[in-house]
Amino acid sequence: MQKLYTRLLTLLTFLAVEVGVLLLVFLTTLTAFYYLTRVVFEQRSMLLDQAAFDYVDQLRAAAPALTPWVVGVTFFASAPFLVAAGVIVPLGLAWRKRRREALEVFLAVAGSALLNQLFKTHFHRLRPDTALFPQVGLSFPSGHAMIGTALYGCVAWLLWRHGRHPLLGLGLVLWAVLIGLTRIYLHVHYATDVLAGFAAGLGWLVLLRSGLQLWWRR
Repeated sequence: MQKLYTRLLTLLTFLAVEVGVLLLVFLTTLTAFYYLTRVVFEQRSMLLDQAAFDYVDQLRAAAPALTPWVVGVTFFASAPFLVAAGVIVPLGLAWRKRRREALEVFLAVAGSALLNQLFKTHFHRLRPDTALFPQVGLSFPSGHAMIGTALYGCVAWLLWRHGRHPLLGLGLVLWAVLIGLTRIYLHVHYATDVLAGFAAGLGWLVLLRSGLQLWWRR
């Protein structure tokens, strides 16, 4: 009986810590997203965006050969890639009898893509007119940053949760950040678009993870 009580107490403590961490992360991302909307749409401040563009312009002038590499990196959160990954990765997980993980990855991509379009339609911010390559669609928040964070962050979380390749999981998170930064380099998004995308993508992951855990425990 004492052993059962100890195990139950340990489980409850773990759940309380998990809920606390998820709540803290979600509130942080929500605050960051809200702050960025105030900076962009109320204060109309371009200080951060212009400073970021000035920096990447200097970098591009100093190393012009970097641009083709940046274009290659940014492809890994493009619409064709995300559609393929959002289908192939879940199918692969389902084939390996990881149906819950398959559902988690699919919803991470599909849900963040839907939310991104809703946000863009609502805020209706036009893209920078200095883009190196023509891009269709609206600007805030960055889809590459938001959906990329959701996809790679979800896969990184699954790798960490199952205790496999934690360094690979960390690498995927850094890869998602790098993809977001390429959007600033190419002038197809403002820095505030990318930061908002990171915040929204992470916030969606927390909501998704919490919702699925509650559903599965029921």
